[in-house]
Amino acid sequence: MNAIRMLSSEPWVESLGWTLVHFLWQGLLIAAVYAGIRRGMAQRWSPNARYVLACAALAVMWAAPIATWIALRPAGTVPDAVYRVSSVPPAAAAATTITLPAPVRTAVPVERAAQFIPWVVMAWLAGAGLFWVRLMGGWFTATRMRSSMVRPAPPEWQKALGRLGARVGVERPVRLLVSGLVQVPTVVGWLRPVVLVPAGALAGLPADQLEAVLVHELAHIRRHDYLVNLLQSVAEALLFYHPAVWWVSAHIRCERELCCDDAAVEVTGDAFTYASALVEWEQCRPTRVNAMVAVNGGSLTARIGRLLGQPRPPVRSGPGVLAGAIVLLAATYGMFGQTAERPAFQAASIKPNTAANPRGRMVRPQPGGRLTSENAPLLMLIQNAYSLQAFQVAGGPEWINTTGYDIEAKPEGTVDRPPMWLMLQTLLADRFKLALHRETRELPLYALTTGKNGFKPPAPKEGVCISLPPDAPPGPALPPPGSLAQCGKVRINLSPAGLKMEGGKVQMAELVRMLAAAMGRPVLDRTGFTGEFDVNLSFTPDQSTMGLPGAGGPRDMGGPQLATDPDRPTIFAALQEQLGLKLVTAKGPVEVLVIDHVERPSEN
Repeated sequence: MNAIRMLSSEPWVESLGWTLVHFLWQGLLIAAVYAGIRRGMAQRWSPNARYVLACAALAVMWAAPIATWIALRPAGTVPDAVYRVSSVPPAAAAATTITLPAPVRTAVPVERAAQFIPWVVMAWLAGAGLFWVRLMGGWFTATRMRSSMVRPAPPEWQKALGRLGARVGVERPVRLLVSGLVQVPTVVGWLRPVVLVPAGALAGLPADQLEAVLVHELAHIRRHDYLVNLLQSVAEALLFYHPAVWWVSAHIRCERELCCDDAAVEVTGDAFTYASALVEWEQCRPTRVNAMVAVNGGSLTARIGRLLGQPRPPVRSGPGVLAGAIVLLAATYGMFGQTAERPAFQAASIKPNTAANPRGRMVRPQPGGRLTSENAPLLMLIQNAYSLQAFQVAGGPEWINTTGYDIEAKPEGTVDRPPMWLMLQTLLADRFKLALHRETRELPLYALTTGKNGFKPPAPKEGVCISLPPDAPPGPALPPPGSLAQCGKVRINLSPAGLKMEGGKVQMAELVRMLAAAMGRPVLDRTGFTGEFDVNLSFTPDQSTMGLPGAGGPRDMGGPQLATDPDRPTIFAALQEQLGLKLVTAKGPVEVLVIDHVERPSEN
């Protein structure tokens, strides 16, 4: 888990992880195009043309992740312009878990797809490391074969190799060594190539067959097959998880041998003699080492049949490999697939508020679904979009509390209030690049219980609240004195007597909601009361009410500065004395939205 957290904090991990994921469909697409061309043209094309086609397909597979990485890598930004946070392991859910609103739980996944990216990168690093060790082991073995248990070939055979090399077109000097480690003729090296032949081959094989086999190896040298084979092995090590890479790479090795077979027949002029030599060497087929090329690579039966003029079998486009890649792609889409498209504003303007003395911070829904905000920080926008309180949003850089934005957003046509909030969610995702997931964390909270003298709910009275339509815009966090609250809602008034929490015909859930907002901490209802009552609490702000605007809490979004009056009761004392309720500190599971990624928006 520590390794995952370390990877999560690295900015390159997200780019690399998504590069690996995107290559699943990219590799499948490249393989499908390659298979279509190969099926349509293979019967008419030469082995060399098919070889070039397969190499081109593998080269495109090489290039696709590189291009994706360049496109996805983090761009240079202001240090705090981009923020990412690694996930904290979710706490075990309990029966008393304080959950997010139902619409939020539907809209936001439990675990954002990007949370899997560090695991993807770690798995890839482990797999690529193993294949890289395998590749290095093959290279070390091939290097050792050049100098261990070898001796120079007799001079007449070295001269024969030079003569055959001139006919093939090899201009570089090539050494011929007799090796006690190889069982078939093998080429090792690119810049200084060496042909290794097994001990006893020079005397135990007819000269014409041995010359045909040496021409085959010289053709590998002329074509730089050792280097191409090494690059293939690197591609297989880095893109090991995609079946299409192995499928195309196998075609390259097969066509490579056919090309060298053609060169051997062209130089010697005797296909039967060369085919007989292949049969002889097949009995000595060794375990292949990726860093070398040998005479008996590929499907020997098909190669011999082709040399003897038998019809080429129909080309199969690897349905099993493609089916496996499709299944892998489908499984990946199930994990990383995009959610359904959500409604969006037709036009929206977002600008940082630059007023020297802003009037306040507010988000105002307008008739018809239009939305405006003045000096609203991103945290306030998130709270409005998802109907949350500040403690229900975790993570994020400091500027989400301090930088205010003026927004003017208009829908297409007329929309109701709920779709408008969904449009705001889309706007935050598009313009702020906001990415969220929800999880359950063990957090400090308050449990609201009855006091020792029992709950004393004031009976609801007429005239202490007003009834408003359900879609009425919310009032300010600290409304002016003298105004009436909406029935069923609790609000906080700033009065000469300090702060007053008041409301008419409210239920306990509403009081709990406002207490949580005022205290900046979750509140769990343990009273068991289900009726309606009036609320009229007078109290003074202190360190326990850091959720109020102007109280100076960690996520204070501004407002009139609230001063503590030692002559007035705290909210704890007010609840006990005026309602017979008690707040008890505790810890428990709380569902929160976690900010995975956010950026400052560009102006428009």
